[in-house]
Amino acid sequence: MKRFLALALLAGLTASCAIPLHAQQMSVAEYQRKSAKEARKQQKLTKKNAKRQRKVQKRAAKAQQKSLKAAQKADAKANRQLHQR
Repeated sequence: MKRFLALALLAGLTASCAIPLHAQQMSVAEYQRKSAKEARKQQKLTKKNAKRQRKVQKRAAKAQQKSLKAAQKADAKANRQLHQR
């Protein structure tokens, strides 16, 4: 009885250890799919970051134009006041 139990336990452990090892091996097709998926993910992230960067640059340019316009307006006002006196 003890031998049978030991044999059954040994067979169970062997089978349970062999299944995950076999399941972890990837075929070439699986590797290609996974690689393509990761490439798409990376490309999407790159595009997203580029879009954010363009948005930030656009905001900075707009703010610079606004401040330049305000400075020109202030200079024009100062010139008018200078010539009126």
